Amino acid sequence: MQGCLIVQRFIALDMEGVVTPEIWIAVAEETGLDDLRRTTRDEPDYQKLMKYRISILTENEIGLTRIQKVISDLDVLAGAKDFLDLLRSRYQVTLLSDTFEEFAGPLMEQLGRPHLLCHRLVLEGDRIVGFEPRTKDAKRKAVQAYQSLGYHVTAFGDSHNDVAMLHQADAASLFRAPPGLVGTHEEFPLFDTYAELAEWIDSIIV
Repeated sequence: MQGCLIVQRFIALDMEGVVTPEIWIAVAEETGLDDLRRTTRDEPDYQKLMKYRISILTENEIGLTRIQKVISDLDVLAGAKDFLDLLRSRYQVTLLSDTFEEFAGPLMEQLGRPHLLCHRLVLEGDRIVGFEPRTKDAKRKAVQAYQSLGYHVTAFGDSHNDVAMLHQADAASLFRAPPGLVGTHEEFPLFDTYAELAEWIDSIIV
């Protein structure tokens, strides 16, 4: 007798603004440099945004060590650890982020070391001079790769740089996204609590 095909599910989610604070906003608050408050919730062009950030850091002589100190003092968002634990008990889960390996460690430790795909910084000593993207259009390509392995992918995020990933996914939603993004992408349901999001994820029929 031929067995039934069981479709395996993969959950792909953004990191900053979804389960952790926005790192650059925290750096802006600690340094007093309001120009660093601009994030992917505001600027769709990630390359342009990072070049801008690096120029601000260079002008103000802010190095990796100072940024890492700011990150080490951050807490993940309230309820995020329990939410991720719940997802990981039921599905395969990965975080797809435009953060950097040199930034994420302390926050990943608080979250129980979930799988994270992100970028790397280019350093000259302690000075940040550039970054190495994982690949162009990394979030969408990661979802596509999981789909090529036979996974049904459910994705969610909160920023402009998540939209390609959401369109590629088999099911997708926004989470605590800004009004401007919600208004231009009404094709995605919007959730504001982890409980609502978890209920929606579990309701999806594959």
